[in-house]
Amino acid sequence: MDCDGGMDALPDGVVQSILSQLSNARDVAACAGVSRGWRDCVPFLPSLYFQRSAFDAAPGPGGACAAADDAIGRMVEAAERLEELIIYCPFSAALLPRWLAMRSASLRRLELRVDSAAAGDSGAGSGLLDCIGVIPNLQELRLWGLTMTRAPAWGNLERLRVLEIVGASLVDLAVCAAVAACPNLTDLALLGCECSGSVIFAPPLLERCRLDFVGNGSCTLALAAPRVESLEVQGFNWISLQGGDRLKRLTIAKNSGTLYTVAVERLPVLEELSLRGVQWSWGAVSAVLQCAIGVKHLVMKVEFCGEFDTLQPFPEVDLVEFFNSHPKLRKFEIHGAMFAALCQKNSLKNLDSRFSMSYLEEVLITVRSPLNAEQKLITLESLVRYSPRLRKMVIRISQMKNCNEAADDFFEEICKFAHKNYGRVRIE
Repeated sequence: MDCDGGMDALPDGVVQSILSQLSNARDVAACAGVSRGWRDCVPFLPSLYFQRSAFDAAPGPGGACAAADDAIGRMVEAAERLEELIIYCPFSAALLPRWLAMRSASLRRLELRVDSAAAGDSGAGSGLLDCIGVIPNLQELRLWGLTMTRAPAWGNLERLRVLEIVGASLVDLAVCAAVAACPNLTDLALLGCECSGSVIFAPPLLERCRLDFVGNGSCTLALAAPRVESLEVQGFNWISLQGGDRLKRLTIAKNSGTLYTVAVERLPVLEELSLRGVQWSWGAVSAVLQCAIGVKHLVMKVEFCGEFDTLQPFPEVDLVEFFNSHPKLRKFEIHGAMFAALCQKNSLKNLDSRFSMSYLEEVLITVRSPLNAEQKLITLESLVRYSPRLRKMVIRISQMKNCNEAADDFFEEICKFAHKNYGRVRIE
């Protein structure tokens, strides 16, 4: 029995269930051409996905865009129970309102690659995406490559839970208004977006948030999110966070320019903290560390301190005081600057037999310079000696800058240290 005959022998409900698993537009079109019965299953499709290259080889006038417009229009009209629509291929933005209006009652998830839209302006600034407001039950919205120069006229998307915007050019007031139009968000992601100015969000139900801003402009973030559990922010010069009582994972990064201030409240349940960047003010570093007393996994990868263009090393950090302030620390990843701060002359002055890093299990250290080699070796030995649960220490020295005799001697001493603590210490 051939495949066609086998499928036709099945009950209609089973065929509908099988074909409803399809979402790729090419597959749907191919199956709809097999038989009338298969074509009659199209109204039951819950999802349609038009991939970026779906119509690249389309012949005739208008090429890919015209072919896509025709196919999207026909399929969206036929899929009467459509819940998810994903369009990555080029399409005519002027037709989008019609497509969304046809399925406004059933759509729950919408994803658009706006930079593929055939229009003079591919963004909400021209009102092309205002039509999203006609979908009252929309729960997830993902937009790629748009330009948002004014607040979109969505009204209130009361049921929207997930908002993701990727690779966009945003005006601060516009993006603030867009988020405010979604009062019940639980997930917010603005990734690879160009924006400057002041970004102010206060979503009361937000649980997961990723804000990755790029560009050279100064940017301020003020976030009030009492339910947030996971927060990743990148690219801001000034950060204010209100309501961290439920925050478990926090990542703050600044890959260019300076991060001047981080104003945070209590972080009583914080488990994972990652601080990354080229230059932070020491006040910003201290403010976060002081609030993270219960942290279990800490990543410190900040190169320099200092204000404005002045690059300065970290101030001296007392090792005993640091670990007593973070007694639950289990995994510690530490870059060259912070490690150097723990290896200064007075950093170990408070070590005695009563001190213990009781929970520390893993340490990853990046050593960038052979300077102060003796003190660094003493610090490494102390980390092993006073950590009864330590299972693994990884020392990365491949980025050693001073490739001279002192560096060679330092490397030799580290090798001896690793050999002495074989099984727990290794070199990368």
